[in-house]
Amino acid sequence: MNGMSQPVSTILENERALYKDSTYELISQIAYLIGVPKRIFENEYESPEPRVFQKMDRDRNARIIRNLCMIRTAIERNYKNIKDKMKTEFCSILMMPEYVPAESLRQLSEENIQLIHRSNYHPNHYIIEINRLISDRINNCKPLFPVWINWQYIRELFIMPDGLTENGIKAAANQYYANRWMYPYQMYINWEPQDEGNILYNDKKFVTLLYQWHKDYFLDYSKVSDAGDYVKESVYGFIEDSVNVVVVVDCENSDPYKLCATLRGLDADYIQKIQKIILFDDVHTASAWEILEDYVKAPVEHIMIERVKRDKSLVDIRLTARACQEHYQNQVDSFIIVSSDSDYWGLISSLPDARFLVMLEREKCGPDIKGALVESGIFYCYIDDFYSGHTSDIKRGALFREMQRYLESCLHLNAREMFEEALCDTRIQMTMSERQQFYDKHIRQMRLVLDEDGNAKIELKK
Repeated sequence: MNGMSQPVSTILENERALYKDSTYELISQIAYLIGVPKRIFENEYESPEPRVFQKMDRDRNARIIRNLCMIRTAIERNYKNIKDKMKTEFCSILMMPEYVPAESLRQLSEENIQLIHRSNYHPNHYIIEINRLISDRINNCKPLFPVWINWQYIRELFIMPDGLTENGIKAAANQYYANRWMYPYQMYINWEPQDEGNILYNDKKFVTLLYQWHKDYFLDYSKVSDAGDYVKESVYGFIEDSVNVVVVVDCENSDPYKLCATLRGLDADYIQKIQKIILFDDVHTASAWEILEDYVKAPVEHIMIERVKRDKSLVDIRLTARACQEHYQNQVDSFIIVSSDSDYWGLISSLPDARFLVMLEREKCGPDIKGALVESGIFYCYIDDFYSGHTSDIKRGALFREMQRYLESCLHLNAREMFEEALCDTRIQMTMSERQQFYDKHIRQMRLVLDEDGNAKIELKK
C-alpha cells in the first residue's frame, strides 16, 4: 500500500532496538551544575549538549551552583598543593589561579558571594563554606528540572555528607581520591562510587542508576527517551510523499498526552503539512482532548459522538465514514491513524488506493495486528516511545481547564448583587462613595479558604 514492506520477522524482532534512543537533557543539566568543563559540551563525541549549557548559563542560580562546585572539586583535586602554599606563602585561594579557577571566583564575587579569604585559613574551611553555600542554594535550581524527576535524589548529589565538619569532608576526600576516575568527568558528586562507566552517558542510564541508588525504580522511560531517527524519518518520508495527509484519531483508544508528545516531538515543518487532525471523541473519554489544538501547530477538528446505547460506541463507524469522505471528496490520499484498536483495519481494507501510517500504544496492541500491518507494507510506530518529558504543561493545562469548569458549575455569585441585597436586608444607607469604598476594601478582597479535607468557603475581609 505504501511501499514500505519489510519481512515481518525483521520488524518484530528488532523493534525494541529501533525505539530506544535516549535523551540528553537531564545529564546535560547535571553536567553543567557539577562543573563539567565547557569544552566537553562543545565536543561532538561527548554526551552533554551545548544547547543546554547555554540555557543553564543564562540562569543566575545555576551559574552560582556551577561555580561553587567547580571550586570545590578544584580544591579536592589540588588539596595538598593548596595546603602547602597556604602554609608556606600565606596565600588564599584567590591567589592560586593555577589550582582554583579564577573565573569562577570572579563570577561569584559579582554575585556578592565572597568565600573566606584570610591567608592563614586551612583548605578545609573553604570546603566547609562552599558546602554551606551549596546546601543553602541548591533548591533554587529545582525549577530548572522537570516535575517528574525526584528532586530530592538530584539534590543529594550536591550535598557532601556531614560536609560542615572536618570529619565529613575528610571522609569525602578519601573516597574521592581513591575512586576519582569513577566520578563523572572526575567532578565531585555525593555518591557511592561504582564502576558503571560514564553515569552521564545519557538520561536513561542516569535516571536508572539514580533511582537504584535510592532503592527505587524509574519506570516511565518515555520521559528520558525519544523515538529514534529511523522512526522519525519514516514518518517524515510518509508525509513528504503525500499530496494531502490527514490525521484521524480514535480518542477512545489513544492517550491525549502521548499523542501530543509525539506531535510535538516531530519537526514542525512536517506537522504544518498536515491538513487537519480529526478527533473522533466519545462522551466517556478524557476531556484533555479539548486542549490538543493549543499545543499542536495543525488545525484540529473535534467531533463528539453520542452513544445510541450506553455500552456501544459509534466512534469506529463514524471514523471510517469520515475518512472515506475525506478520501473521495477532498482528495486526501494519505492517513495517519492514531488508535490501538484493531477495528481500524476495516478502514484500511475499504480504501485500497490510500496510503496509511499507524500510530499505536505498545501495551494496547497485540502481535496479530502488528504482523498484519507489516505484511501489508504499512509502517507503524509507538506513541509511547516519543519523548514525553515536556508534557507537564499539557497536563497542567488540562487540570486547570477541568477545575475551572467545575468551579463555574458550582459557583454562581455576583458580588455586587450580594452587596445590594445585604444593604436592603439590613436597611443600611450608604452614599455611592461609601458603597464603593466598602466594596473595594472588603468585598473585592474576599478569598477562598480551604480546610484540611479540601472543603472550601469564601471569606470576606473584615
